[in-house]
Amino acid sequence: MFQILLRRISNHLPQFLLLFAFPAVLSAIDAGMPNPPGHPTVVRVDLFLADIINMDELNESFEIELILAATWDDPRLAFDSEAEGVGRKIYQGEFQFNEVFTGWWPQFLILNEIGSGDTNAIKIEVYPDGAVRYLEQRNVTLETPMSLKRFPFDEQTLKAYIIAFGDGKREVILEADENLLSPTDQYSKNNRKVNIAQWDLKGIHVEAGDVEYRYYGEDQKVSQLILSVDMKRKSANIIWKVIVPLIILVSMMWAVFWMNTDDLPDRLNISFIGILTIVAYQFLIDGNMPRISYFTFTDAVLLFSFVIMVGTIFQSLIVYNLSKNGRQAIAHRIDVISRCGFPIVYFLVLLGCYLNYIR
Repeated sequence: MFQILLRRISNHLPQFLLLFAFPAVLSAIDAGMPNPPGHPTVVRVDLFLADIINMDELNESFEIELILAATWDDPRLAFDSEAEGVGRKIYQGEFQFNEVFTGWWPQFLILNEIGSGDTNAIKIEVYPDGAVRYLEQRNVTLETPMSLKRFPFDEQTLKAYIIAFGDGKREVILEADENLLSPTDQYSKNNRKVNIAQWDLKGIHVEAGDVEYRYYGEDQKVSQLILSVDMKRKSANIIWKVIVPLIILVSMMWAVFWMNTDDLPDRLNISFIGILTIVAYQFLIDGNMPRISYFTFTDAVLLFSFVIMVGTIFQSLIVYNLSKNGRQAIAHRIDVISRCGFPIVYFLVLLGCYLNYIR
């Protein structure tokens, strides 16, 4: 009789297992809460800029350490604090966040991020009324276009474009909560590491908006936050190491106007030395700049310095030819005029470049 009972149980074993397992499966599915709690769910996002790690003008990118705080309401997570014995539930670290927390959360995606970045810390707090607070600290490298026309007097606005990945505006709306921006400004003033070499942090602001973004199929409207970081270059380093030495070098090349009009080889040697030095300066600047299609202020200074040095070669050839043909007086007069004419033209053009590019 016992053997017959065992045989019947074994024949219906899959049905028994399914009977006991089915409630657990349903519970796991319900616990996942894959959808936002509302239509739409308003997520208030605040951003704290902890550090600007690097700025790379050559690749038009920058690296920052960012703390992201977000809050939203999810009534499905509400609980009785007296029954639970806690005033809030905390899930922190990757294991608790990924394996223990069963609620919904927005997956924040930075559209112009390069690579995957590093998430150093993550935390979720759930309160009895269903309010949820999300905290995350990450290091990200972002790509952003830079306007270098005024280099080295340029100011850059570095931007990060943040959306809730997979959720359109009908599901999730991101709102800018600027409670942390004032602390960020104060933190940047008290902590010098926020400012990197050659740059000053001028301001931070966040704005909300919409963007047409395509995951698959047709485009859809997605709620977006734009973090803008205003930076101003400290131009003194470039001025004293590049521009001022270049102007002094060009001025020294005008010594040819005091040389004998018959000394053509010596005059040309000095001019060619100046031209080669300017070409070396050009390679130095180009090696630290992206491939851009427009002239910067520094490019304009280098180009006209090159032109003025080439002008000394033609001037030396003219006065040598006049002197050779017995017209030394005219040749000497041209040298005298050049001693004032070349500097006046050179500095007037530099002033014009400054007014055109900077002012």
